[in-house]
Amino acid sequence: MEGVEERLLRALNEAGEIKDSGDWAASAGVDHAALVGTIKSLLAYEMIVAEEIEHQSWTLTDEAKGYLDSGSPEAQVFNAVPDGGIPLDGLKKSLGAVADIGMKQAMANKWLAISKGEGGPTVQRKVASIEDKVQRLLTSLSKGETLPTPDLDYLHKKRKLVAPSTWRTYLLGKGAKFALEKKKAATDLTREMIQSGAWKSEEFKPYNFNALGLPTEGGHLHPLLKVRAQFRKIFLEMGFQEMPTNNFVESSFWNFDALFQPQQHPARDSHDTFFLTAPAATKELPEDYLQRVKTMHETGGHGSTGYGYDWKRAEAEKNLLRTHTTAVSSRMLYQLAQEGFQPRKYFSIDRVFRNEAVDRTHLAEFHQIEGVICDRGTTLGDLIGVLNQFFARLGITRLRFKPAYNPYTEPSMEIFSYHEQLKKWVEVGNSGMFRPEMLQPMGLPPDVSVIAWGLSLERPTMILYHIDNIRDLFGHKVDLKLIKSNPICRLGL
Repeated sequence: MEGVEERLLRALNEAGEIKDSGDWAASAGVDHAALVGTIKSLLAYEMIVAEEIEHQSWTLTDEAKGYLDSGSPEAQVFNAVPDGGIPLDGLKKSLGAVADIGMKQAMANKWLAISKGEGGPTVQRKVASIEDKVQRLLTSLSKGETLPTPDLDYLHKKRKLVAPSTWRTYLLGKGAKFALEKKKAATDLTREMIQSGAWKSEEFKPYNFNALGLPTEGGHLHPLLKVRAQFRKIFLEMGFQEMPTNNFVESSFWNFDALFQPQQHPARDSHDTFFLTAPAATKELPEDYLQRVKTMHETGGHGSTGYGYDWKRAEAEKNLLRTHTTAVSSRMLYQLAQEGFQPRKYFSIDRVFRNEAVDRTHLAEFHQIEGVICDRGTTLGDLIGVLNQFFARLGITRLRFKPAYNPYTEPSMEIFSYHEQLKKWVEVGNSGMFRPEMLQPMGLPPDVSVIAWGLSLERPTMILYHIDNIRDLFGHKVDLKLIKSNPICRLGL
């Protein structure tokens, strides 16, 4: 079956022009609204030219349609008044809402008059008969007849009984690229066109350099990354050097043994740590350092009695997902001792893993922030001073310290800050001085001490972004809307 486009092009080819697309659509049995789409498509291909023809007609309002049979309001009121007159109240009661409109128009037309008597106002006829001009005009208009402009203005502007309706049709002619069949212009130069030479006669669609491209999809920073960047900036401003933290998999030796953490410690149990099955063990450990660590665990040294147990190499070789970034600190301190000691300030911010039950405040993986300062003669007072300086840059000025126990620091302190919104002291981190049993086997000078502290990245992020469930911040349940739209982060303001 021949399509609308083909029929239109054939008719235009035969007649030379189509004077009115509306008339052609009616004769062809085509919906003109659908035909307009075809016309616009052919115009885009320059196959036809078109000139708009504007049409206007008048349509009756719903109110006017009701007057076609019953007559205008003024005529209804006149016909309801008998020769002897009728009380005004009785007239309104019999006609309802039409009475007010009709009475006003009938009085203006001098068809009726109101006389006052003892029984109240009475409506009287002033003429014997009337012509309902409004009904006559509305009937003519409903039949498609043309009315004089004054009559249309009266019905439209004064009585609001008709409304204008406009539409457009087109005078159509042949365009510069007229053809009986539309040929779609090529959008790409293909290999086949080049090989066959068809590109020489092919018509290509011109580039529209003014067209807007698709909106670019940019990346979005996770709130954790924003807060991490602020912490990293603070460390760098304080002169710290960032440690390489690219080893998620670590040996038990660097994660536990080098930190003077005994092999029977509960943290080394599978209930708290993720151990690897393949590769299950590491074979690359510094032998001389390993022997010094072994001796320190078994018999002690440098004033320590050690733990007094049979240290096992196989336990130290077990691979695991690191439980803290302090494993990185132990590697860096050992490397510093081998290269020749120089005072250093290190920091790291990266992911750690612990075999914990997942709830609204705990995940099996999270991020740890750690700061380490190694120098000669550093004391607990230095640690407290650095902590006050560090947290002041975060906007936290009220700190308290509580004695605590850690296997590889002595003394150790928990860090508390006063939460202005919660009106109470909350724990914000942990700190301490690395034990000599950890530092001496590395080969560091005896007068060198190391102060360190750590805190999580998730907790301050949750506070800053008003998130009460850690699973809404990190993990597979995170709402992507949070990632795509979240405030900037500025610490310490």
